[in-house]
Amino acid sequence: MSTGTTVEDVTRELAALEDPKMREANERRGDDHGVNLTHLRVLAKRLKTQHELAVQLWARGDTAARLLATLLCRPKAFSAAELDVMIRDIRSPKLLDWFIVNVVKPGRHAEELRLAWKDGDDLVGRAGWSLTTDRVVRNAGGLDLDALLDQIEKEMKEAPAHKQWAMNHCLAEIGIHHPKLRMRAIGIGERLAVLIDYPASPGCTPPYAPVWIAEMVRRRGQVHD
Repeated sequence: MSTGTTVEDVTRELAALEDPKMREANERRGDDHGVNLTHLRVLAKRLKTQHELAVQLWARGDTAARLLATLLCRPKAFSAAELDVMIRDIRSPKLLDWFIVNVVKPGRHAEELRLAWKDGDDLVGRAGWSLTTDRVVRNAGGLDLDALLDQIEKEMKEAPAHKQWAMNHCLAEIGIHHPKLRMRAIGIGERLAVLIDYPASPGCTPPYAPVWIAEMVRRRGQVHD
């Protein structure tokens, strides 16, 4: 396809990729689309970066079109205000995660939005904690990790499901990557018991934070301080 591709052209392609069985499976996870994501990435690779097309696809409101838009846009072209408006119209967990990874993190406003979103409700809160977890792992300088643990201990147990999952991930990564806080993170996980009974596939690490932390520390050959 050329850069002259219209939103109508792409919409027809997306419709052709729709699979009712895929939609049924996705809807059980809260994602309202029926497009195989591998096929979506192939389409995005062919289209290449087309920011205006991405904006038009996003405006359609369709989750598959918006997933594709996250792969076609120029992240640094968005203002913080535009990204804030966009996230508050997201209803699909998969779209939220793609939006964070493909649009917010490579853009210019990740830290500003992390702070603005962290105390938000379900999916917005999930976004804020996802960005916080990324900083815990990649660049924790300037973060008050004790304060993050205080907030997790106070709020995670009663947090909405999607936000709770992201807070739990942050708790685990603090324990994994910051040995001085490891025992405190494990203790919080044990007291709150969030996701303690969550089923894990054979060979996969359970998301229950104490087990998650211990397993990742074991793999890294680390020891408790």
